[in-house]
Amino acid sequence: RKGTGGFLNPDRIAEEFGLEEAANVADFGSGAGYFTISMAKIVGERGQVYAFDIVETALQSVRSKAMLAGLLNIKTVRANLEIFGGSRLEEGSVDLVLLANVLFQSSKKNDIIKEAKRVLKKEGKIIVIDWKENQIMGPPANLLVSEGMIQKTLKEQGFKHQKSFLAGNSHWGAIFIK
Repeated sequence: RKGTGGFLNPDRIAEEFGLEEAANVADFGSGAGYFTISMAKIVGERGQVYAFDIVETALQSVRSKAMLAGLLNIKTVRANLEIFGGSRLEEGSVDLVLLANVLFQSSKKNDIIKEAKRVLKKEGKIIVIDWKENQIMGPPANLLVSEGMIQKTLKEQGFKHQKSFLAGNSHWGAIFIK
């Protein structure tokens, strides 16, 4: 897949999320929107996908892809998710928050997770996808976030680990319930 470096297959991976039609979803750090588009197709016209990124050009790319795919259920928002309330979403307003290849980029992982928790409904899901260790491509080792570290962090914030899944050869994925 162009833009994911061929490492991820968003359509296949999004099937793991257990998303339902008419769900509200927040894609934190959407980048160019590969997962945004896949999730928007699943939730359908009665659902809503919010694509958040701090980079305006990434959001422009999401808007272009949405237009090409004829998807009207995507809202792009420029936001700093490292700030509590930074998404400007209402508390308890979304069914799922996706953090795909986001946490390794931030020194404020806990702040991003707290914002995700704030916007999630009770029993809502947070999905984390990030780079495995020992990859030729990907971030330097000192920036990697292991699944074990994320499980510990999310458990400390009151989340339950639902399942782990294969997110391609270079990434791990895990689903947690609020």
